[in-house]
Amino acid sequence: MEFIDLNVFIREKTKKGASRSLRCEEKLPAILYGPGISPIKLYLNTPELETTFKGKGVERLVYNLSINNGGAAQNKKAMIKEVQKHPVNGSLIHVDFYEIDMERRIKLMIPVKTNGKSIGVESGGLLQVVRKRLEVLCYPANIPESIDIDINDLDIGHSIHVEDIKLAEGISIPHDVNFTVVTVLHTKGGAEEKEEEVEEETVVQEAKKTETKKSDSKKPDSKKSEGKDKK
Repeated sequence: MEFIDLNVFIREKTKKGASRSLRCEEKLPAILYGPGISPIKLYLNTPELETTFKGKGVERLVYNLSINNGGAAQNKKAMIKEVQKHPVNGSLIHVDFYEIDMERRIKLMIPVKTNGKSIGVESGGLLQVVRKRLEVLCYPANIPESIDIDINDLDIGHSIHVEDIKLAEGISIPHDVNFTVVTVLHTKGGAEEKEEEVEEETVVQEAKKTETKKSDSKKPDSKKSEGKDKK
């Protein structure tokens, strides 16, 4: 897991209108909270934070916050708990950071990624990812980018359940029921194709039988031939 360095600053002005003034200067109001600490009001450079979002799931990012207050910087490990955006233009309004303990496991949602091409899909089935994200329990240093599932041997009508998934050491998926994650369904098109194949095979077999009967009927009767020869 990569830790993202981010400079943040103590927010001293907290009166009405102060946050708006910060946003006009491309600075974003923020807050840091967590177990055992009092909330700390912060601000940071908006473009710097937005750069860290590109191509990554915000809920899986771990930041190394460098808190500046005029003196020596204080470092805190944190993750984003909530991002507030403008309802019209989508610009960032506020961000909540949650301090984490690197020695304690955390819960977070991780996307499911299927690898390979299932034999069921190749036979005309339809791959259905029932759970696109899964809640995992892991240490902050071991947060996976995705939950990878091999579907090469998955046939039509078969499924992969949560207990079938292989996970790295220190990672678990809390669950009470062995629920389905990925399955391959029968499709109408696939059934029709099979029916057409059966019908075609039946027609071919019937045609062969007919040809055999015709060829047999054309053959001379051996007994009649023998009678003619005696005469």
